[in-house]
Amino acid sequence: MQRPKLIAAVAASTLCIGAGAGAVVTAAVQSDGTGVRQVAVSGAQRAASSTTLSVGQVYQRASKGVVEITVTSTDSGQNGFGGPQAQQALGSGFVYDTSGHIVTNDHVVDGASSITVRFTNGKTYKATLVGADASDDLAVIKVDAPASQLSPLTLGDSSKVAVGDGVVAIGSPFGLENTVTSGIVSALHREMTSPNNFTIDDSIQTDAAINHGNSGGPLLNTEAQVIGVNSQIESDSGGSDGVGFAIPSATVKSVATQLISSGKVQHAYLGVGIAGTGAATLTNIVNGAPADTAGLRTGDVITAVDGTAVSSGDELRAAIDRKAPGAKVTITYTRDNKKHTVSVTLGNRPS
Repeated sequence: MQRPKLIAAVAASTLCIGAGAGAVVTAAVQSDGTGVRQVAVSGAQRAASSTTLSVGQVYQRASKGVVEITVTSTDSGQNGFGGPQAQQALGSGFVYDTSGHIVTNDHVVDGASSITVRFTNGKTYKATLVGADASDDLAVIKVDAPASQLSPLTLGDSSKVAVGDGVVAIGSPFGLENTVTSGIVSALHREMTSPNNFTIDDSIQTDAAINHGNSGGPLLNTEAQVIGVNSQIESDSGGSDGVGFAIPSATVKSVATQLISSGKVQHAYLGVGIAGTGAATLTNIVNGAPADTAGLRTGDVITAVDGTAVSSGDELRAAIDRKAPGAKVTITYTRDNKKHTVSVTLGNRPS
């Protein structure tokens, strides 16, 4: 089975995430070759919805806040044509606030020399990059547009989404702006591999049609709230086969807030690779990383962080993600059937 595809339309090519089976991840389960994993998480609750809208009503409420993004970049000139060549890519995004901030995917704007945003009424504005986080495949850009042009979308609570909930996707697949598709939440708690090979947690799987150019566009619930940002597809054909993935709105809110505030996002970094299933067994130690400095070794099994038990790689990664770079944590682990503890000062995840 192929890896999920990043879905910004770049020329006629299909973009794939390039994480190999041996790629080292930070406090995360390594890819199993598909790029997406199902994580068993209990307690997912259906949202208490007071208003259920039709697909058409969701579109009417949200479409003015969805934009088409055109990115121009220049290649290195090593394409056989004798010199640098300008390339264009298409993606989607949505208005985040009345200051002109727009949320999209990192892979949509990566390498951009210029960014243009097109609104539903046809008006276009140049945009500047506020900041990007490849680890979560999210970016914020900004346009200087009048308030009358800006229709911010409301973020919903992705933790309240349930399998079977109706969803609507709006974006510009293949440059066809203002395209709406609908479906359901097919699964929850998927793990996607980000453009820089880290793990994006709690991704939402949907059967709503998502294609190249939908990247960065919103996945909405039946109250016209953004519950995710469309990012990847699983496909043998390169087009929509009914298996798409969106970054959850909880992650979007956290990342967008940090990017708007400082232009960057910091993630705590342990520097280990972890077995794909079972206990949190270390399969890799990054040379010079905090885990290496603290004396952790391949084969160690981490059982607790700051006294809180962890029984899997997923729980270990979550425990580290809750910390800030520079935090000192106590790691409990077993080696040769003996229990040990060590103090580790977490680093800042490399780009």
